[in-house]
Amino acid sequence: MNKNALLAGLALALLLSCTMNNPLLEESTLPYGAPRFDEITNEHYLPAFKAAIKEGKQEIDRIIADSRTPDFANTIEAMERSGKTLDRVSGIFYNLLEANTDEQMQEIAEEVAPLLNEYSMYISLNDKLFERVKAVYERKDSLGLEKDQLRLLEKTYRSFVRQGALLNDEDKERFSSINEELSILSLRFGKNVLAATNAFTLNISDSAQLAGLPQYIIDQAAQNAGERGVSGWTFDLTAPSYGPFMKYCNDRELRRTMSEAYNSRAFGGEFDNSQICRRIAELRLEMARLLGYGCYADYAVEDRMLKSTARVQQFLGELMVPSLPVARNEVSQVLHFAKENGFEDDRLEPWDFSYWAEKYRNACYSVSDDMLKPYFPLDSCINAVFGLARRLYGISFEQRNDLPVYHPDVKVFDVRDTDGRHLALFYCDFFPRASKRGGAWMTEFRGQSIEDGIENRPLVSIVCNFSKPTGDEPALLTHGEFTTFLHEFGHALHGMLAEGRYGSLCGTNVDHDFVELPSQIMENWGFETEYLRSFAKHYKTGEPIPDELVQKLVDAQNYLSAYYQVRQLHFGTLDMAWHTITSPVEMETGTFEKESLAPYEVLPLRPESCISTAFSHIFSGGYSAGYYSYKWAEVLEADAFSLFKEKGIFNTEVSGAFRREILSKGSTEDEAEMFRRFRGHDPQTSALLKKLGIVQQGN
Repeated sequence: MNKNALLAGLALALLLSCTMNNPLLEESTLPYGAPRFDEITNEHYLPAFKAAIKEGKQEIDRIIADSRTPDFANTIEAMERSGKTLDRVSGIFYNLLEANTDEQMQEIAEEVAPLLNEYSMYISLNDKLFERVKAVYERKDSLGLEKDQLRLLEKTYRSFVRQGALLNDEDKERFSSINEELSILSLRFGKNVLAATNAFTLNISDSAQLAGLPQYIIDQAAQNAGERGVSGWTFDLTAPSYGPFMKYCNDRELRRTMSEAYNSRAFGGEFDNSQICRRIAELRLEMARLLGYGCYADYAVEDRMLKSTARVQQFLGELMVPSLPVARNEVSQVLHFAKENGFEDDRLEPWDFSYWAEKYRNACYSVSDDMLKPYFPLDSCINAVFGLARRLYGISFEQRNDLPVYHPDVKVFDVRDTDGRHLALFYCDFFPRASKRGGAWMTEFRGQSIEDGIENRPLVSIVCNFSKPTGDEPALLTHGEFTTFLHEFGHALHGMLAEGRYGSLCGTNVDHDFVELPSQIMENWGFETEYLRSFAKHYKTGEPIPDELVQKLVDAQNYLSAYYQVRQLHFGTLDMAWHTITSPVEMETGTFEKESLAPYEVLPLRPESCISTAFSHIFSGGYSAGYYSYKWAEVLEADAFSLFKEKGIFNTEVSGAFRREILSKGSTEDEAEMFRRFRGHDPQTSALLKKLGIVQQGN
């Protein structure tokens, strides 16, 4: 046997071994089907994907070959149940790709992308399969379907149409090619952002340059340096390091260095995403045009609550018009304060604003992260968040130390309902590391569904980048981190409390501009005095948080509210700019961005900075032409929470209705109708402006 044949034989043997003894390809025998993270290795992923795709295709082929007249059960329901193994493999791989990645996983992701695209197109562009779906859809009114079944049928049909089922063969081939290229580009975009973030560190050896920084930040930086094998203090671009540095460091040049590094991630250099941004936007436009839409936003928004690009633009304007002058006035106030306290320039640069805004906040409200952190140790925050869920929804959490996790930082909890019924497993991954992307998010390893009378309860996860323990000090959260915890936990509740038959309609599988309602409403409790006093105690002394400190925090809730609103509207505006183009973007990415945002400038748009090249939400995170949904969800939650304020923030009648009408239903009904049923009216933009105090300030 020659060398090449021997190597080929060994490779085949390894592939067979990884398929036959692959924990990804078998239902887990652990309690509740918990993933066997202790057995899964990188070598299992590619064989598992290939085997699962093959199995999924065979399931589709059986549906097509069925000689019976197409009906809901043998076509629509059968499709819903297909691809179960692939869902399991993907659910584990892609979540770990974001939370605990390495170079090999990133390479696997790029290799798998075209395989998954081909599988997706095998389904969505399958003429024979679509004929069956269409046949059922055309008889929908005579089938006696229940509400969720009709919803699934309509969504299935619409999905085929939106994925090119009505295109001719030539356009179908092009549509498939576009999707394949987009999937690869999105992966490369995210990979570049992570690499660019990890590539920068600021190491300080002179303690004088630490002036202004709270001790907890200094301790954290010393620990960071030690973990990297260097002396001194190391700061990086992860949220727990970057954010406090920009707020507190007295050294303006060091703040500028950090700001320019953060705001130019993947903008030029080794990990440049500039061309990828333009190419993704171009491909999305071409895809939309193939399907008969004027721009990608028209395609993306059609299936969301706001329904049209014009309505999204109108909505952004409804918030921007009253907010922009107030935001500019707020920045002027911060500048005036800075000048009174030694600042000599005529304008605030991006690296100045957080620093002087924090000082102005302290002067106005005498409250700071440094004052608040001792009252928010992570363990107490976990108990408080779980306690809130118990008080509102009657559910309980018990830590499970017998179940494997994918990293030592991860905790897993068994979630049970009031009657003791198991609801979910809940995985919590709190601390930053080089293998994890920045930010915070909720996800699922498995969603909720019922098949053949057997219910699969969800496996839910939240992933964050909170301040780590330092030395003998426990992990102490900023108040902003605590509200982030509440936010992601709201998403988790949406997943954990899901009830329904069909996984594609359950939990967080809702309209994109509805999905943030359950998360953003939870943030409100982070500013409620009664709730904060119930748990916030000093981690050393056990003393409750002083009433006056709580009051200062509550009073400061709307500090710079218009500025932060405009900042979010900037992101939504930039997103829509990229996705309302009607021809490819010829100008440089940075120029396109600055021209799009210039009318709404609040702080100077620096030439070396670019949001787009690290804007993972829209270029690799599923929020394309949908970033506005964060603001839309704020309107929904402001309107919804006003009912809690009216009836009581722990009122179980209101929370029961919210669980029943919003959290448990997923997308089994129209989201706008669910909101109307809970609140009694359509969402009102004025509710958010009133909550933020912008209407009053603007008049």
